[in-house]
Amino acid sequence: MPDSGIVKYLIRLRFEVDGVVERADVIGAIFGQTEGLFGPEMNLNELQKSWKVGRIEINLESKNDKTRGEVIIPMSTDIGTAALIAAAVESVDKVGPCSARFSLGTIEDVRATKRKQIVDRAKLIVREWSSKTSSEGENVLKDVTESTKRARVINFGMENLPAGPGVYTSDLVYLVEGRADVVLFLRAGIENVVALEGTSVPDSIIELGRKKKLIAVLDGDRGGDLIEKELAQVAKVEKVIRAPTGKEVEDLTPIDVINMLRAERLEGPPSAPRRERAAERAAERPVERPAEKAAEAAEEPIVIKTREIFPGLNGTLEAILLDEQLQEVGRFPISELVQKMESAGGAHFLVFDGIVTQRLVDSAAKVGVKGIIGHRTGEFRSVPSDVRIGTFRDLGLE
Repeated sequence: MPDSGIVKYLIRLRFEVDGVVERADVIGAIFGQTEGLFGPEMNLNELQKSWKVGRIEINLESKNDKTRGEVIIPMSTDIGTAALIAAAVESVDKVGPCSARFSLGTIEDVRATKRKQIVDRAKLIVREWSSKTSSEGENVLKDVTESTKRARVINFGMENLPAGPGVYTSDLVYLVEGRADVVLFLRAGIENVVALEGTSVPDSIIELGRKKKLIAVLDGDRGGDLIEKELAQVAKVEKVIRAPTGKEVEDLTPIDVINMLRAERLEGPPSAPRRERAAERAAERPVERPAEKAAEAAEEPIVIKTREIFPGLNGTLEAILLDEQLQEVGRFPISELVQKMESAGGAHFLVFDGIVTQRLVDSAAKVGVKGIIGHRTGEFRSVPSDVRIGTFRDLGLE
């Protein structure tokens, strides 16, 4: 079929043949029995050569010694010529040796259909714009009001453990030591948190680990060592984050907590859970300080490269694929991201002007992408251990 931009009409005809025939038989009958009816300039062959008739489509099905189907003829002529061709095809009465009957279904005005689509889309754009404009003030007021609200501590499990309301709705839950730590997390806007309330791990936490991903955030003292050892023995914990040596989590500020969690997320999940770490070996290992982790991440080549390309990428709704040497191997709209990424070779990092979703993480992992950086992240069911995820805000770009 010629480019849809020059097609004006689609002629649709139904046919029935008393016998079993194939598409080539139907095409041959149409061209053969309409040839010469109105002079050479009206032959379908000549009209196709001049791009006035596109590729004729035949859809058919044979059943009970009869063949039924549809003929679709795209045309860029005037309506009079289109009607004449439709009538000519209706006159075909044989396909091969079999009797046949052709009848016109419709002549569709492609331009009218396209105009309707454009008008409908324009109406939708106006409605969206009008809705956004009229509610902008309300949204701003709502955002300001919501920001002043602070979630309350609730009770979780049969032990009535202090927790935030997000413990029930989030797939990821942070484990902390006491109620004061829960209050600190809520002040930082993190509601998916629950306290252990002691060195003995409650049954509710053990059961929670079977359903959700757990990350422990523990004090940087001897008590934290004991709890880490206990967790390693009885609960499924994906990662353990420790406060700086000698400090308790409740001594930190909300900003300290946010930065500590961001630094850990930018580093990515560990290659294996650290369950085997014994309390007696804790003193031999240097405690990883959040500030040091953030500094190390900031020095990485991919972070430097992201800072370079961010000004030209922000607001474009585009994605950039980089190879292991941080050379660009592809740049395209994010609407085509999943499809293009599957066909791109050598992709190692993805930096894009959008939201990191579970579907994107799955597609990226399949083609060997090891790092993804976007504006923000959605909810994840699972993230491969060798895929790192970060945001522009993590890098101080927003």
